[in-house]
Amino acid sequence: MRRKRIFTTALILVVLVLGGFLMAAKGVREDLAAQSTIEQVLQRGVLRVGMSTFVPWAMNDKQGNLVGFEIDVARRLARDMGVKVEFVPTKWSGILPALLTGKFDVIIGGMGITPERNVKVNFSMPYDYTGMSLVASKKLARGYKSLNDFNKPVVTIAARTGTTAAAAAKKHMPRARLRLFDDESQAVQELLNDRVHALVASAPLPAFQAIEYPDRLFLPLKDDFTQEPIGFAIVKGDVDTLNFLNSWIVVVESEGWLKERKHYWFETKDWKNLIE
Repeated sequence: MRRKRIFTTALILVVLVLGGFLMAAKGVREDLAAQSTIEQVLQRGVLRVGMSTFVPWAMNDKQGNLVGFEIDVARRLARDMGVKVEFVPTKWSGILPALLTGKFDVIIGGMGITPERNVKVNFSMPYDYTGMSLVASKKLARGYKSLNDFNKPVVTIAARTGTTAAAAAKKHMPRARLRLFDDESQAVQELLNDRVHALVASAPLPAFQAIEYPDRLFLPLKDDFTQEPIGFAIVKGDVDTLNFLNSWIVVVESEGWLKERKHYWFETKDWKNLIE
């Protein structure tokens, strides 16, 4: 009889302990959900988006308003969340630290997913893919037809600071001199002024520049020389927000919306009158 009482008491204690653990676990889950970026955005009613200007990802139109592929993506994302969107223009070289210090909720800026960046932030599944391309000066790079032609100490390559374009230039043309610029427009101007042999940037900017200045610039390579996935970047440890972003990408991809927007901004120039 005594053993039965001891067993019953022990069983009750086990049930109480397990119940306490379950209640504590539930509390932790609720706290994590309340602290998630997605919940804070919904409470605030505004999605703060970190971005930087890259043609045609994000640009200023004639009235100074932001337009471009990433701008469309951010606006659609905010609309589907039922909140407003606030763009926070940020220098690309400092955009990851700005995210980590809470200046905005998510980076939507054509950011390539790389292991180095993934150590610092979490990425969504890819919602786009891009590659690096090269546009060159007809005067300085006449006759150049391959990456090897540019991989020389006498060659100067321009790229934007902190981008995968700069990393690609270092990797594929390590012998060339690399000049970095905070803004792509500065790099383009150096190319037009024949101060650099070529500019490395995400497609389709190099092709657009070659079309716009056919007497001064050309495309030495037929295809992009790298391929990379593009994702949303958020702070680490936020499972709920990551789940929402991944689910959203699945939905808009299945609708064909992302493909349609990509075609408009990257494969046509129907938007040219918006910025000129």
